[in-house]
Amino acid sequence: MMIEGRLRASPADLARAWAEQDPDLETRAELLALVEAGNEAELSERMHAPLEFGTAGLRGVVGAGLARMNRAVVIRATRGLADTLLKKVPDSRSLPVVVGYDGRLSSREFAEVTVAVLVAAGIPVRVFDEPVPTPIVAFAAKELSAQAAIVITASHNPPEYNGYKVYAPNAAQIVPPWDREIAEAIERVERADRVPLAEAAFDRAERVPASLIERYLDEIDAVRPTGRFDRDFPIVYTAMHGVGAKLLTRAFARAGYARLQLVAEQSEPDGTFPTVRFPNPEEPGALDLALALAKAEGAELILANDPDADRLAVCVATATGRMVQLSGNQIGVLLADLMLSQALRAPRPLVASSIVSSPMLGDIARAHGARFEQTLTGFKWIWNAALDLERDEHLRFCFGYEEALGYSVGRIVRDKDGISAALLFADLAARCRAEGTTILEHLHRLYVRHGLWVSVQKSVTLPGAQGAARIAAAMQRLGSAPPSEVDGFAVSEVVDFREGGEARPRWLPNTELIALMLGPRGRVLVRPSGTEPKLKIYVDLRAEVDAPERISELESATLELAQSLAGGVANSLGLAD
Repeated sequence: MMIEGRLRASPADLARAWAEQDPDLETRAELLALVEAGNEAELSERMHAPLEFGTAGLRGVVGAGLARMNRAVVIRATRGLADTLLKKVPDSRSLPVVVGYDGRLSSREFAEVTVAVLVAAGIPVRVFDEPVPTPIVAFAAKELSAQAAIVITASHNPPEYNGYKVYAPNAAQIVPPWDREIAEAIERVERADRVPLAEAAFDRAERVPASLIERYLDEIDAVRPTGRFDRDFPIVYTAMHGVGAKLLTRAFARAGYARLQLVAEQSEPDGTFPTVRFPNPEEPGALDLALALAKAEGAELILANDPDADRLAVCVATATGRMVQLSGNQIGVLLADLMLSQALRAPRPLVASSIVSSPMLGDIARAHGARFEQTLTGFKWIWNAALDLERDEHLRFCFGYEEALGYSVGRIVRDKDGISAALLFADLAARCRAEGTTILEHLHRLYVRHGLWVSVQKSVTLPGAQGAARIAAAMQRLGSAPPSEVDGFAVSEVVDFREGGEARPRWLPNTELIALMLGPRGRVLVRPSGTEPKLKIYVDLRAEVDAPERISELESATLELAQSLAGGVANSLGLAD
C-alpha cells in the first residue's frame, strides 16, 4: 500500500495519513500538532520523501513523519527485511538474526520493536540485553552464523539522530543487490499499524551468550604482536559518551595495561552527549577533556572511540610533550605495517583501503609482499572484497582501513572495529617504548622507507538546484576534457569511475568519481558528495625523504603544496571559493 507512493496531496494531507497508521501515540500527536499549527514548511520537510534505505541501512533525525526515524519507520523497515530474508535465505526460520543497539535515547525502543516484528514473522532472534559496541554485534553475526544482524545506532552523528544498520548473511554490511531488494520489500509493506508484532518479544528472546565476549577478546589476542613491550605508561581513553568503555577497559586490563585513565565525564553511555555537540573525535573540541586529562596525568597516548566504538582516534606526544592528533591515514599505515610485520607469508596477506585513503598503504603492502586492494568508500566494500579474494584467490585478509578513522585488524570483525584497533595501537606504542623510540619517530622511519605521503581534502559548497547543476557540469567537463596538467603537475592518466564498472571487480562499480593520476607524485580525486551540496577534491602527494632529520619541514611543505593543488583543481573547474 505504501502511503507516500499512493497519495498525491498536500504535506498536511500526507501527514494526516501517516499519523493514522502510526502505532506510536507520541509521534502521532507530534505530527498532528504540526498539522494543527499549519506548519507547512516543517511538514514538507518530514513528508517529502521516505528515509532512503541504502548500503548503510537507515539514518535520520528522530521524530514523527515519513522522513524521520521512528517506530513506524523501523516497523516497516524490519518487515521489509524479514520478507527479504524469508525469500532469499533457505534456513530463514532456523538461523538467527542478531539484534543490538547503542546508548542513544531511542535505541532500546527501536531494538524492541525490531525484535517484535522479526518474531512475529517467524524468524528467530538473538538479542543483547544492554547497549553494546557495533563491532560486537558484527562479531556475534559471524560467530553465531546469523542470517542477518541489525544494530540500532547513529554512530558519531549528533544526539537527535538514530539509525538502523544491517549486516548480510556473510556478516558484512549489505551491498547491492541486498540493499535494493530490501528497499523494494519495504515499499510493499502495508501500513505500520497492520504489521504483526509479537507481544513481549524482546523480553522473551534468547540472549547472545556472555561467552561471546571472551571469544572476541581471544581473537584479538591471536592477532596481537609478539616481542618486547613496555606497557608501563599512562594512556587516556574517552568513549565519547558511548558504549566502548566497558569492553575496552576489560581488553586493556587483560592485556596488562594497568595505567589506563578514563575520561570520567564521557565514560558512560549518555544519549544526550552533554559535553560535546557533535560526538565525533574528528570534530574540533571533541577531545578537549581527553587532552586536559592527558596533560594532568602526563599521558603519552590518547585513544578515543566514537559513541558506537567502531572508529578510533589517536593523539600522541611530541618530543616536547605536546599532544598531536594523528590523521586517519597515519593511524592506518602505522597499524598496517604492524599487522603485516606479524602476518604469515602463506597464504599471501591481503590489505585493503577505501579509494579515498592514502596510496601509501600500497607502498607498505608491496614492501611486505602483500596484496593491496582499493574499494569504494565503506567497510561494506572492503570486507566484501576481502571475502571474495579469500575465496577466489586464496589470499588471507590482514588489515583494512578508511581515512575516516575506520580500521579492521585481522579477521575478527567484518567491519571497522575501534576496540581491537585501540589495543593494537597501544601495543605499537608499547613496542616503540621498549625500543627506545616514539610513535612519531616510528612513523618518520616509515616515511624514509616508503616515501612521505600527505593527504588533504577540499570541499566546494554549492547549495540549491543551481549549485547541483554546476557540480554536475564540472564533473562532465572534467570527464570529457581532462587537463594534461594541474597547478604545475603533469597528469599521467585519467580514470573515470563513472563508467567501465563491468570490467572492474564488484567493489569498484560505476560511481561519481574521476581520478587524475600524477605519476609517482600522487593523484587527485574529484567527486560530488552523496549527501551534501558539495564537490569534494582529494589530493594525495608523495615526496622522497632526502634528509630524515628535516621530515617535519618536508611534511609541512608538501601539505602546503597539496592544499595549493586542491585549490588549483577547483579553479580549473570554475568552482573557486
